[in-house]
Amino acid sequence: MRRTGLPVQRSRRDTHPSRVAWWQPPKPQRNRPQRAGAPGQAGEDTARHRAPDATDVLPVVDAPARASRSSPSARRVRLLRRAVLATAAAIVLGPVVAFVTGYLLFSVPNPDDAVNNQVAEVSFADGSPLTRLVPEEGNRTKVPLDQVPMHVRHAVLSAEDRSFYSNPGFDLTGIMRAAWNQLRGGEGGGSTITQQFVKKALVGDEQTLWRKYKEVILAVKISQERTKDEILSDYLNTIYFGRGAYGIQSAAQAYFDRGVQDLAPAEGALLAGLIQSPSRWDPAVSPERAVERWTFVLDGMVSQGWLTPADRAAAHFPQTDARRSLARGVPTDSRGHIVSAVTAELEDLGFTEQDVAQEGLRITTTVDPRHQQQVVESAHDALDGQPVNLRSAVVAIDPRTGGVLAYYGGDNGLGLDYAQVRKLAGSTFKPFVVLAGLMRNPPVGLGEVFDGREIPGLRNAGGADCDECDLKQAMTVSNNVVFHALAKEVGPESVAAAARTAGITAPLDNATEGIALGNKEVSTLELASAYATIAAGGVWRQPHLVSSVVTADDRVLYQAATDGERRFPERVARNVVEAMLGVAEHDRLGLPRGRPVAAKTGTVQSRFEGENNDAWMAGFTPSLATAVWMGTDMNSPIRTARGRPIQGSSLPGDVWQDVMSDALAGSPVEDFPPFRPIGQPPSPLGPNEEPPPSSEPLPPPLEPPPGAAAGPPPDGPDVTPDDPERPGILGDPGVDHPTDDEDCSVTPCG
Repeated sequence: MRRTGLPVQRSRRDTHPSRVAWWQPPKPQRNRPQRAGAPGQAGEDTARHRAPDATDVLPVVDAPARASRSSPSARRVRLLRRAVLATAAAIVLGPVVAFVTGYLLFSVPNPDDAVNNQVAEVSFADGSPLTRLVPEEGNRTKVPLDQVPMHVRHAVLSAEDRSFYSNPGFDLTGIMRAAWNQLRGGEGGGSTITQQFVKKALVGDEQTLWRKYKEVILAVKISQERTKDEILSDYLNTIYFGRGAYGIQSAAQAYFDRGVQDLAPAEGALLAGLIQSPSRWDPAVSPERAVERWTFVLDGMVSQGWLTPADRAAAHFPQTDARRSLARGVPTDSRGHIVSAVTAELEDLGFTEQDVAQEGLRITTTVDPRHQQQVVESAHDALDGQPVNLRSAVVAIDPRTGGVLAYYGGDNGLGLDYAQVRKLAGSTFKPFVVLAGLMRNPPVGLGEVFDGREIPGLRNAGGADCDECDLKQAMTVSNNVVFHALAKEVGPESVAAAARTAGITAPLDNATEGIALGNKEVSTLELASAYATIAAGGVWRQPHLVSSVVTADDRVLYQAATDGERRFPERVARNVVEAMLGVAEHDRLGLPRGRPVAAKTGTVQSRFEGENNDAWMAGFTPSLATAVWMGTDMNSPIRTARGRPIQGSSLPGDVWQDVMSDALAGSPVEDFPPFRPIGQPPSPLGPNEEPPPSSEPLPPPLEPPPGAAAGPPPDGPDVTPDDPERPGILGDPGVDHPTDDEDCSVTPCG
């Protein structure tokens, strides 16, 4: 009810299109048909004016830009843009960061570092130092730059860096070219004088981008800290010119025997041309290359305006002094022969004088310092108080590796190395006669019996006679007649071939039956190596003193191989060992604890009656082979201080026994492999020993005599059947070599 006259009042419920009160949420209108012409009844319009139910799914309406970024193509564009920006930042900021880091970390080298770091160091097998191949300061005399003539400086700049005074310390074009070459597997290049000085100071010659990076950083740093003249002065005082000369002053003395201030332009150009490769462009080594390089330097001086065309036309290639052999750090005592042998071996391995002088190599030898000291002391003890003209050599080798464990060639390290001097071998050659017999077809076994009585022109040493003795008995007493006969039977050339097979490198040309008694010369090193081959069961290993060569940045340039090469069957080697097993005991030179050892003495008789010129003792266990020689420089008779002739079993035997005993002390006793005789086995009796009356008969031979078999015994050496048209491996044993009986007053009788 409402009163008359009052205005009609409508509730909010009435005014809301949804017919609900203001405090009530509007009801959803789903699937409600819309009347035509009814405004405000559409579902989408209604939804704008109501709160959503809890079950409603709200539509998401993105802005146009956001919808675009969420598309796959937009994401790819965005990632590509970021990658481009990151790459650009790395290109711009990476070198800057790398440069700043290197600039802060790397220190500038000094000239002494540049020289000392080039020096090669030689060490013993355990790493303890042996020597440096150049003295601490090198063969160097420093000179100030103002004492170096301007034409000499210009010659060096012409050869090495013509833009030295204008470049920033590095050549960007050269570096890029070097980097490109290294990426393609080639070598680098493009170093300025500043970079060369840094490279030598760092001992960094490895062809890597890291070394080049370090080199460039320090080149820039040193260019900022020093003037160009200071850098050039350091360079001229440190660079290697060959002939053991570091620096321009030492080079002037080595090549022209005058100071650098007195060098003519042509002489300065020759020295400048040597810098890149002293070992190849030394006029004494390669005159053609030296002239070519000299011409290049002079022509460059003309092109730079440092030399007039008239002076160039008047220049003549200068005459240099002869090369002199320099000690360059070689010790003057017995160690000097080790170092000289090491440098010679490095040359054989392909390491040039320049490599050794400039690369800062770390050379490890096979020499055991304790064993070396024992060898030197044993040699000194034997020679102490003896005639001053006596000389000695001792070499010990590990048969399992070929490494030289001890090397003594005398006490004058700069004089003659007696370990390399070849002397008549005497009876130490008899094992090679046995080796030749065992390798013959059919083989000559150790039980083969010979008449050992003296014949005209061929005598035996005292106590070595035997009416009948087999090869082992003859070896024990060193019977000359038996081995002379065996050499004649198998052929002297076969004996020489057997010795070469074992490791003797001497020529051994025109061999006669006298080779069985050692009328050919060998060195102590050769004999120790050949005996080591027998000790190793017929496997030859190159005797060597260099174990490894490593650069200053730990790159291994060389590692000695120890695999070896089989030269003859192990069974053959074991039979040779069997023939030698009784020698040391017979000569009272046995080793402690009854250690098995195969050995042979050797005594070279003089042309003077009752005198000897050379004396040897050599022998081995499975792990050590040692050879000892004694003689004189003049090949004159050798006697003790008491006037007695020296024989292999006397002073050399004493040295050998001491060396072997000391070296093997504390190590377990080693046995040789089991003995399986080839051919006729040897008698168990000693030389000239008669069997006791009650003794049982000797057992039959383990194998038939050579004549009863059609071929070599099982597992025996590889042999070639006799063929009149085709001689055997070591020569045709059926061919006689008629010679007159040799006179012991001229030919050594062992």
